[in-house]
Amino acid sequence: GDHRDLHSFPTRRFPISVRDAWASRPGAADNLIKTVRAVYSWAMERDEIGYNPAVGIAPINKNPKGGATPWTPNDLRAFKAAHPKGTTAHLWLTIQAFTACRIGDALWIGRQQEKTIDGKLWLEFQPRKKGSAFVSIPMLPPLVEATRASKVVGPSYILNDKGLPFTSVEALRVRVQRWCKAAGLDNRSSHGVRKAMAELMAEAGSSQHQIMAVMAHTQARTSEVYTKGVQRRGLAAEGLHSLAALDW
Repeated sequence: GDHRDLHSFPTRRFPISVRDAWASRPGAADNLIKTVRAVYSWAMERDEIGYNPAVGIAPINKNPKGGATPWTPNDLRAFKAAHPKGTTAHLWLTIQAFTACRIGDALWIGRQQEKTIDGKLWLEFQPRKKGSAFVSIPMLPPLVEATRASKVVGPSYILNDKGLPFTSVEALRVRVQRWCKAAGLDNRSSHGVRKAMAELMAEAGSSQHQIMAVMAHTQARTSEVYTKGVQRRGLAAEGLHSLAALDW
């Protein structure tokens, strides 16, 4: 029969299965469905298929405008209760919290990024996300303690069960999801920790430039002047010290 027979038309099963396979990353899953929907629309315009099976597939991102759900103080306490000091999970959370880095940077930063300034340890690194500002932040005591608690030392702070760096961001992200699940936390992600730290710094009175310096942002919502060099380092120190009161 004709290759456009309705029985040979694509079904909704495929795009839905693709969406569900990416359920751990709801924003990315919904963007993928938008792309699939656009491809099917292109095929319809050329009379290759008779209908678009991706139309009407509901989004799964429950927080589309705000992105990742920020962690609450209770979330942090629950995670640390499930993953005490000395565990890789606790190390990961401490790194994410006291550097506010993205998971793509938590994957590789380690002792090679440490620098001694005025007798104190700092972390200095260039985030891998394009357009990010250079980061220079003090290593507060909870971060120093967590990074020194591991018995195995490697090129990165965070190592897998074999004592090696995680091979990909996705591999670490999957492990983080497992850690969160073990702590009874649903719909929590590494980026949610980053957002929580920014909110906590803001609530503690940190300025916009202080938060920008810690978060590696290069642009403010207003036309304020960028903070650079020594000034930026000082702002980052002030911003991170506003977190020092947290019980780690």
